[in-house]
Amino acid sequence: MPWVLILLAVIVFATIGMYNSLVRLRVRVNGAWADIDVQLKRRWELIPNLLETVKGSAGHERETLQAVIDARNRAMSAQGPSETAAAEGVLAGALGKLFALSEAYPELRAVEAFTGLQGSLDEVEGAVQNARRYYNAVVRDYNTKTRVFPTNLLAGVTGHRPQEFFTLDDERQREGPRVSFS
Repeated sequence: MPWVLILLAVIVFATIGMYNSLVRLRVRVNGAWADIDVQLKRRWELIPNLLETVKGSAGHERETLQAVIDARNRAMSAQGPSETAAAEGVLAGALGKLFALSEAYPELRAVEAFTGLQGSLDEVEGAVQNARRYYNAVVRDYNTKTRVFPTNLLAGVTGHRPQEFFTLDDERQREGPRVSFS
């Protein structure tokens, strides 16, 4: 009879351990997504200043400026990793076109605010890439935990579902906007 109690205690403690590990990983996933969100917001905050700087030197490029504004608004309202990745891809393309204006307008490259904002945006791009890598690593660990036996049995019962990776759809998005100071 005591061996039944010992076996039951082992099962209970093992179940508690598995559940707690799932919860810890889900909390890490949520925290990692919040880190991505913070970095994206930093980028979104730089864009209005960048647009104002460009308006001063290339204000008649309204179509390009409006495309950046629209893409920023779409990115800010995106929900979840896949929708956010798609919206950020559009924003990266629009920013690429905006930076291409510096080739057509050399006086824009001479504006210190423009080059400073380009540098800041480049730093934020690096931070977004790091946050995305960390998020995807945590999601990988969480998804693995929800799919391996015996944790998968507990995961299904307790509502722990696999999470989406934050992936980029096309190769241009992987590079981020091109920043050139020449």
